[in-house]
Amino acid sequence: MNQEVNVLALVKGKERYVFMYNETNRTAVLESFARYASDPEMSFSWYDAAVLTQRIRAEQRKTEIAAARSANQSIVREERAKNAFKKIGGGVFDDYEV
Repeated sequence: MNQEVNVLALVKGKERYVFMYNETNRTAVLESFARYASDPEMSFSWYDAAVLTQRIRAEQRKTEIAAARSANQSIVREERAKNAFKKIGGGVFDDYEV
C-alpha cells in the first residue's frame, strides 16, 4: 500500500487552508471540504471545495494510471523473460552439476 502523503494548500487573503492526506484518509478530507464550505464563519466557499476536490481526484487518477503502467510493465518484462527462456531451449543448465 502506498503511504505517500499529499499536501494541498489554499490561500485566501490572510487565511491558509492546508490539507495533508493519503489514500487512506482521502474521503475524510473531501468530506471536510463540504463542512468548511457550509460553515458561514469560514471564508472557504463551495467553489473552493469544488476546485480542491478536482485537484485531489486528478492526483488520484495520476496515481492509478502510474500504478497500472507499472503493473503492465512488470507483466511485459515477465513475458519477455519467459519467451527468451523458451528461445534458448529452457534446458540450458541441464548439464550443470551442483
